[in-house]
Amino acid sequence: MKTVLFISHYTGRGGGESVQLNLMEQLAQHGYRLHLVTPRSGQFSEVAAALGVACHVIPFRGVSTWFIPAIYTHLPIVARLATLLNEVKPFLIHSDYHALPFAVGAGERMDIPVLWNAMGGWFAIKPWQHAFFRDRVAQKLAITTTVRRELLGDHPFMPLDQMPILIPGVNPDQFSPDAVNGAAVRQKIGIEANTPLVSLIGRFQMIKGQHTFLEMARRILDQMPSVHFALSGDNVFGVAADEQYKQRIVETVKNDPLLQKRVTFLGFWPDSREVIAASDVIVCSSRSESLGMVVIETMAMGKPIVSTRAGGPSETVINGQTGFLVMPENAAEFAECVITLLNDPVLRQRIGINARQHVETHLSVSRYADQFEKIIRQFT
Repeated sequence: MKTVLFISHYTGRGGGESVQLNLMEQLAQHGYRLHLVTPRSGQFSEVAAALGVACHVIPFRGVSTWFIPAIYTHLPIVARLATLLNEVKPFLIHSDYHALPFAVGAGERMDIPVLWNAMGGWFAIKPWQHAFFRDRVAQKLAITTTVRRELLGDHPFMPLDQMPILIPGVNPDQFSPDAVNGAAVRQKIGIEANTPLVSLIGRFQMIKGQHTFLEMARRILDQMPSVHFALSGDNVFGVAADEQYKQRIVETVKNDPLLQKRVTFLGFWPDSREVIAASDVIVCSSRSESLGMVVIETMAMGKPIVSTRAGGPSETVINGQTGFLVMPENAAEFAECVITLLNDPVLRQRIGINARQHVETHLSVSRYADQFEKIIRQFT
C-alpha cells in the first residue's frame, strides 16, 4: 500500500485544512495509507483521525517568510521527523509552507521527495530562497493562479510549469442542496423559515472583512429592515491580533442599536452546511482570498454567493452566472448585489442551479484528487 505523509504547522480547521482533509478522504478511498504530523493536537488532526489518518505530534515552530534554508533544514525537528519517516516509509511528503524546510531536510536525509501544496500567497518568495524552492522542493503546486503569481513575483525565478495550478474542490454529494437543513441555525437566531437571512462564514481576521459585512448590513437594513445577518466563525488559530479584531467586531454590533437586533454571532458552527442551508445569500467580504472554500461549498449547495473578486473567487465564480463578484471593501456594491438577490427569488434559484452544475463539472473533489494522483505517480 502506498503511503503519503502530510505535515502542517496549522492545528485548527480553516480553508487550507479543509482542502487537505477532502484530499485525504479521497486518497484513503483510493487505497493510500496516510499520516499527518502537526506540532500539537487540534481540530485538524481530530478530523483527520476520524478519517483513518494516523496522526503524530512532533512539536515545532513554523517558519516565517524570512527563513534561511541553510539553517532551517538542519534544525533538531528535522532529525525527529526523519526518524518518523524511517518508521512509516512514505513515498512522498505533502507539506505546507511553514513546515516546508523541515520536510525538505528530513526528506533529503531519507531520500523521500517533498510536494509543497501552496495554499496561500500574498508575499513574494525571498531571493535567498529561490534555489531552495526551485531545486530542492521536488514538486510545487498552487491552488490558484493568484497564489502562484504572488509567490513567484512579476519576474518568476523558475518556469511557471514547475508550479502547476490545481484548484481544489468539494464533494458534491456531501455539499448538496438537500444534504442538511438549516432549522437549527434559524432556531439559534430566533427567526422564522421565511425571514431573509444573509450570512458570512469565516474565521475572525481583518482580511476576512467582517467590518465590511457589517457596513453592508447597515446599508441593506436601510432598505430592507426585516433582514437578519449571521456571522459564523471564531478565532480558530488563537492569534492575538485576530482576537482583538473579533472583539472590535463584537463591540461594533453591541454599540449599534440597529445591528444589535439584526446580527447574530453563531460562533464556530461545527457543520458549515447548516449555515449555508439556512441562508438566502452567503457573503464572502474578504479583502482577498487565496481560494475561498466557503465560496465553492456555497455554490455546491445551490445557494447564491456574493464574493470579493480579489484572488481565488475570481477563478471559481462566473460573475452574474454562478454568483456575483464585488470589489473588496466596497460595502455599497455588496449591499446592492445582496438586495438584488433578496428581491428576486427566481434569480436566486437560477444562480443556485448554475453554481451547482459548475461545481459538479469543474470543482469536485474527485476531479481534484484524480489530478493530484496523476502528478504524484511520478514519485511512486
